[in-house]
Amino acid sequence: MLGKLMRKKPIVPDIKMSDQIALLKSRKIPAHVAIIMDGNGRWAKQRNLPRVAGHHEGMKTVRRITRVASDLGIKVLTLYAFSTENWKRPKVEIDFLMKLPGEFLSTYLPELIEQNVKVEMIGNFSMLPDHTKDAIRRAMEETASNDGMTLNFAMNYGSRLELVESVKKIANLVAEGKLAIEDIDETQIESHLMTAHLPEPDLLIRTSGEVRLSNFMLWQLAYAEFTFTDVLWPDFDELCMFDAIKDFQSRSRRFGSVEGEKEA
Repeated sequence: MLGKLMRKKPIVPDIKMSDQIALLKSRKIPAHVAIIMDGNGRWAKQRNLPRVAGHHEGMKTVRRITRVASDLGIKVLTLYAFSTENWKRPKVEIDFLMKLPGEFLSTYLPELIEQNVKVEMIGNFSMLPDHTKDAIRRAMEETASNDGMTLNFAMNYGSRLELVESVKKIANLVAEGKLAIEDIDETQIESHLMTAHLPEPDLLIRTSGEVRLSNFMLWQLAYAEFTFTDVLWPDFDELCMFDAIKDFQSRSRRFGSVEGEKEA
């Protein structure tokens, strides 16, 4: 089973990128792709570089994958940029990671606007440094009217915390007499998640060979297709993305029904 999930670096096909995109778009494209970007530190270590060099290189991959995802017609691309557990890392690495959104957005915001990409964020915004918040806020404001792909950064995000906060909000509604206990259902929980306005992910991709969710979108990924690759995030390119989409398109999505009865 694990062998079926784990992807290797794809062989470069003798076909133009535009033709590959057209071929993929002739079949069903996942509306929402979520990616756990992993392997920056290992990429740097393999090259005897500091970990922050891997994070900087990974930022370039974010640009490449955002561009190709938009070209493929993906509606939402969610990138796991910083988890609530990542605060345990060395301070010098955290400080660098907190500077990356500003560097990425200041460099590529004009390109995102040109591509009609809308920038959003899920996570605990209040705990981020002011310079990080300012960069994200500016990008969200300047792309708010865009109606193309949504580039959704999961920043200072943890799914268990998200679920706890959702339960608290629902409990408050019950305490205030605005909601009956018997009316609490999946829809109620989903409506109080940070992703309430977004479709659930169709495809999850995790790079670097790790095979776990790491507290990422635990509720939302209930029926997503999973693809794990041993490619480190800085090396994850357009061909890797194409390979993941092709793998998604080869699967039968039954959502609990009998095979062949329901696909999406």
